[in-house]
This record gives sequence, structure tokens and C-alpha cells, in this order.
Amino acid sequence: MDAIDLARWQFGITTVYHFLFVPITIGLSALVAGLHTAWYRTGKMKYRQLTQFWGKLFLINFAMGVVTGIVQEFQFGMNWSAYSKFVGDIFGAPLAIEGLLAFFLESTFLGLWIFGWDRLPKKLHLASIWLVAIGTQLSAYFILAANSWMQWPVGYTYNKASGRAELHDFGAVLTNKVALVTFPHTIAACFLTGGAFMLGIALWHLLRGGKERTELFRPAVKLGAITVLVAAVAVLVTGDIQGKIMTETQPMKMAAAEALYDTAQPAGFSLLTIGSLDGQREVWSLTVPHGLSFLATGTWNGKVQGINDLQQAYEQRFGPGSYKPNIPVTYWTFRLMILFGALSALIALIALWYIRAGSRSPSKWLVRSAIALPLLPLAANSFGWIFTEMGRQPWIVFGLMQTRDGVSPTVGAGSVLTSMITFTVLYGVLAVIEVALLLRFAKAVPAAPAGPESELAEPDAAFLY
Repeated sequence: MDAIDLARWQFGITTVYHFLFVPITIGLSALVAGLHTAWYRTGKMKYRQLTQFWGKLFLINFAMGVVTGIVQEFQFGMNWSAYSKFVGDIFGAPLAIEGLLAFFLESTFLGLWIFGWDRLPKKLHLASIWLVAIGTQLSAYFILAANSWMQWPVGYTYNKASGRAELHDFGAVLTNKVALVTFPHTIAACFLTGGAFMLGIALWHLLRGGKERTELFRPAVKLGAITVLVAAVAVLVTGDIQGKIMTETQPMKMAAAEALYDTAQPAGFSLLTIGSLDGQREVWSLTVPHGLSFLATGTWNGKVQGINDLQQAYEQRFGPGSYKPNIPVTYWTFRLMILFGALSALIALIALWYIRAGSRSPSKWLVRSAIALPLLPLAANSFGWIFTEMGRQPWIVFGLMQTRDGVSPTVGAGSVLTSMITFTVLYGVLAVIEVALLLRFAKAVPAAPAGPESELAEPDAAFLY
């Protein structure tokens, strides 16, 4: 491999790894805030215990997300200096606000929440965890606004003398139509992930039996299941809107998602396709008639441009070269994203039915599902992210800069390989620590403090530090 291939692998490894923690943090912060609110309003001890229980898991995940996120900035500076120079003026504003406002908000009030249990007024203490949740979502918005500019550049002027894109309309960057639809879709996926994380662990505890576990974790199962189901509907609706915006802004990505080589009207959506070895001829396919037309255009008989026609159009617009992304990768990641998200919702629906039915008989199938459930949205998120980034290729900034032009010209393959091996080993160690900590605290049943509930309206802080 040359330097650019290694740099791309390193970006993929570090970004996908970091993105395992982000959705859990965003989704779980709001759920912990919800449990804290339930405890504040009702004074019931079980909500305090659940807040403590999920608070520990949230903090472990938050810390891992911060640590792994630092590597992103390092690799941009080391491996993608040409890209960093090109987009620096554009990315500077949203990323600075993300660091100074959003991350400052969430980290500051997270500290107040951790150390303020028996020191802050109850309302201010409750407000602190909600501000943490709001901060995580603001942080997501500014980062997604920067990423959306790579998908659909707006609000800039290209300076030929400096070879840089210069910002002239920050409002246009923040209101980029790709960002406006990507943000709710991503946040919905985060809630689906956080809900599945809560549901899987709570369901595991519930199915182990015992009066204490049942009474404590039943509300968490309900909250997790309902969150997953509501989030799944939101993901479906926002994903449908995003598909139409994607067709408008990056039609090649939509064509690649279906491996649609020839323009079709109407176009079907294939659930599963077996193609020839070169990937350009269909051997067998299970197809939903008119499905892709509706997904891409909103009409059942809409016209969807094919890869070959788009390739010709791009050659005329941008010059000679291949503008086709990796078709098998985009085709399968798109479907795996949908599959794992749908499986999460199905398990949540069954779990909710199980709880409502009042059955106490452990189900082996449900126990196994509970163990796998937190992993399903993580897989869906990862495949969705890979589809988003790979489907844009060969562009690193659509229409302006190709990926091959964004790599650092002075960093050799040996240096990139060394840092990639270092980060991979480091991430492996962090993964062992993360899993060990999560398993340790997820298995433990929080003990109910002694004394009447009225005397324990405010917990001590020992569980957090």
C-alpha cells in the first residue's frame, strides 16, 4: 500500500472506532437525564438507583469518546495536511464553536453533575445533566455541519491564489440542507443506540430473575424499548428525507447504493442481489418494485439516474477520470445499515410485548437477543457512516477536492503505517479496558440505600467518584 491507501485505512479505523462511543453518549445522556427527572419528580428510590446505574456507564463511555476523539485531530494534521489547508477556513468556525461552546457546556456541567449531588440545589443539579444532554447534541450539530460541507459545499469562495476555500457565509454553512437533514437522522440513530444499550442490559438483568432485579429494571426495559421504537420511526422518516436530499446533491451515491448502472424509470429497490464477478450484471435479485424511485424522488414512477450516465456527466463537468465509488461497499453497507437498525426495533418490540404480557418465564432467545442488542445499532451506525463517506468517493470535498489530493505530500507510507499500528494497538487496549469496565458495572445491581425514601431524596456522590 502507498501512503494514501494507508492514510485512508487509518482514517477509517480511527473514525469508526470513535463513532462507537459517540451515539451511546448522546442517547444515554438524555436517558439518564430522564431518569434523574423521574427521581426528582417522584422521589422513588428505584429511579435514583437507575440514575446511578446508568450514570456510571454513561461516564465510562463519555471518557472513552473524548480520548478516542483526540486522535482524529492528530491524524488530520499528520496525514491530511493538504485537505486541512483547503478546508481550514471553513471548518475553523464550526469546530471552534463546538469546542468553546458545546464541549465546554457538556464537560462543565457534567462535572457539576458528578460532584454536585449533595452540594447543589436540586433543580440546578437536575438542570446540569440536562445541559450535558443539550451540549452533546449541540456538539453533534457543529461537527455534522462541517461534515455536511464536505458532502455539499456552500457559503464559500475558492481562492485560486491560496488554493483554499474561504468562508463568506457562515449562516449558509450552518443551514446547509444536507446538515439540516443529517442532524435529525443522526440524533434519532443516537437515541436508538442509547435505548438499545439500556434495553439490552436491563433485559439481561430482568431475565435473570429475582424480585429485586425485576422491580428495579422493569422501568428501564420499558424506557429502553419505547425509546428504540420511537427512534426507529424517526430514523425511518428522516432517512427517507435524507435519501431525497442525497439524490439531489450526490446522485452518484444514490445510484451506487442500488448498484444502478443504467438510468431507470421507475426504479426498483433490491433487498438482495447476486451479481456477476465484475459487479456490473445482475444474476438474481429480490426487488421491491418502484422502491428506489420513491426513496430517491418521492414519487413511485420517478426517474433515477444510473452510474454510467452520471459518469459521463461528471466527465463533462469535472474532466476525465473515474467518479464511481466502490459499488459493492456502498451497496452492502446501505443494506446492512437498514438491516441492523430494523433488527434492533424488532427486538425492542418483542421485549415490550414480553413486559406488557407480564410473563416471568425466561426466554433463551430473548436472553441471547439482549446480549446482542446493544451491538446491533452500533453496527448500523458504523455501516451508515462507511456508506456516507465511501459513497462520496473519489471526492473528499464533493466537486472541489479529490481524496488523492488531500493527503500530506511530505508524509511517507512508513510514517503513516507506524502511526496506524500504534493507534490500532492503543485502541485495542482501550477496548479491553472499556469492555471490562462496562461489564463490571453493568452486571452489578445497585444496592438500595438504607432509610426511608423521604430521607434519601438527595443521594451521596460516592457512586461517581
